[in-house]
Amino acid sequence: MSASRRSGTTDEVGPDEPGRESPGGSDLLAALLDGMDAALCAFDADAVVTHWNREAERILGWTAAEAVGRRGFAGWAVRGADAAEVEARLTSAMEASGRQVHEFALLTKDGGRVLVRTQSAAVRGPDGKPAGVYCAFSEVHTQIDLERSIALSEALLEEASWGVVLVDADLRPTVVNAHAAKALGTGRTSVLGRPLGELLAQGVEELESALTHVLAEGAPPAPAEIWVSVREPKGERRRCWRCGFVRLASPLAEEPVPLGAGWLFQDVTEARQSEQEASLVRFRAQQLHRAARAAAECEDPAEAVTVHLDFALAGFADHALIDRVADRAADAADAADEAEGAESAGRVRLVRIAATPSGAPGPSRLAGQAGLPVRYGPGHPALRCVERAGSVRADSGAVTAPEARAWAVSRQWPADAAHALCTVLRSRGRTLGAVTFLRGPGRNAFERPDAMYAEDVALRIATALDLAGVTGQPE
Repeated sequence: MSASRRSGTTDEVGPDEPGRESPGGSDLLAALLDGMDAALCAFDADAVVTHWNREAERILGWTAAEAVGRRGFAGWAVRGADAAEVEARLTSAMEASGRQVHEFALLTKDGGRVLVRTQSAAVRGPDGKPAGVYCAFSEVHTQIDLERSIALSEALLEEASWGVVLVDADLRPTVVNAHAAKALGTGRTSVLGRPLGELLAQGVEELESALTHVLAEGAPPAPAEIWVSVREPKGERRRCWRCGFVRLASPLAEEPVPLGAGWLFQDVTEARQSEQEASLVRFRAQQLHRAARAAAECEDPAEAVTVHLDFALAGFADHALIDRVADRAADAADAADEAEGAESAGRVRLVRIAATPSGAPGPSRLAGQAGLPVRYGPGHPALRCVERAGSVRADSGAVTAPEARAWAVSRQWPADAAHALCTVLRSRGRTLGAVTFLRGPGRNAFERPDAMYAEDVALRIATALDLAGVTGQPE
């Protein structure tokens, strides 16, 4: 018997055996002790080793046959200088109530030293008197590793500056730390058990695909960046999360049993947006440079106007229009307006000289040979742009598709326009006209950086118009 001492046909009573047991019962006890993950040994009232399980054999190298029957640890499992102190600590547990925890060094069979942490408690006999001591011990570094793992888990869930979410096999959150709950716009408990689709409007398919892969194949070799839209009471919030994944398996089973997956993420939205903006600025600068080189090859300055317009459209807008200020001296209707005292905005008339094809791709085309003014209504963004000598933005707003088409057509724009940016064309102190950039309903509205880029394009177009002899309004 590997875990306890047997003598002849009589089983010796150990600290866990208040009375005589059958051989089968003793064998069962030995099997139970050998199957435990902790190292266990026991001493009788005379400090003689009565039990020694296989984990104790693994840690110290002494077999049960070599350990059982020895008195104390002196002379074999501890150094002589430490023997008295170790024996005193172990035997003190017989007089104490509850468990006693100690740390001391033991000797392995090959002469090495192992620092162990022991938990000792008295075993009482039928008369209630101490009959021995049982002692469970483990290597201190193993206990420290366990404590570190627990501390790490608690720190991740309470103090980490990134989100931690544990999901089960159905991809539903089971544990969520405070940072993740804040990022998801909900409480730590209210998110538990809910499908990810209820928390995220966009990006959920990519996230669930990654988690499914982790459950089936394991963690990917590198973090993944996923753009998501978080559902909030006031709408959706677009974020970019750098995500790492780990597969969770039970450490208690001989073969890994999947418990779910761990999802760790960090918000990198600001950094990615900055990178995108910097990349966009570089691309637009390159487009301006390419346009300048191509325009320099044009013999006709009017052709250079369309070259600048075509290069500016790449990735910036879907359509573009160029309107020049009409020759007021030759415009009888405008003169009549002046005679009647009309407002300045009403006196401005614009003539279309270039435009992108409507409804089909292709380069910009020159137009307006007849010199007829475009019938823009009062308050039109292009007229206000010329009046202010600055940029004007306009949007159809949150309307239906037919209403958006009517909004665009009423302003003499292509029917698929939903966002407009009008920028004045000025050269040598004169306002030559306006250039209008248009985007469809599936794109973002024009913003301030877009207006700055449009002004750079407008400066080059105005220079080309000036070379082509287009006159305008002086200040």
